[in-house]
Amino acid sequence: MFTNFVNMASKSKVYFFFDKVRPSLNDRAKLKKDIEKIFSKEGKRLHHINYVFCSDKKLLAINREYLSHDFYTDIITFDLSESGQGVAGEVFISTDRVKENANELKIPFSQEIRRVMYHGALHLCGYGDKTRKEEKEMREKEDHYLRVFGST
Repeated sequence: MFTNFVNMASKSKVYFFFDKVRPSLNDRAKLKKDIEKIFSKEGKRLHHINYVFCSDKKLLAINREYLSHDFYTDIITFDLSESGQGVAGEVFISTDRVKENANELKIPFSQEIRRVMYHGALHLCGYGDKTRKEEKEMREKEDHYLRVFGST
């Protein structure tokens, strides 16, 4: 996917890519550091994580092709880790879906985009969301990191 574009000489291990959409991300440098801290606090060594911001249409195509799911979603996370290298992954986020969710929840887009980005990082740290118990734990972790790092 986008892994080939990673500049490993960069100090950051968090990369942002934009597929025809460019969401407003407040203080990108801090956001990248906060995401790196999530891995550290969860006891995981981060190799790299690519965030790809795209449209509903693009994410639906990825959902169909790679997961055989025919529905819209706000996020799809791919774990690309290889033995011994640390955590590596790609997180695809539909900004259309995040905007809609933020509107429905009556919260700022900046808060919801952070929640979704943290959600992807937490998936790569080993957290699931398939059962009610997993979903509850995931939401508690998201809320925790939103409090720790701020939501905007």
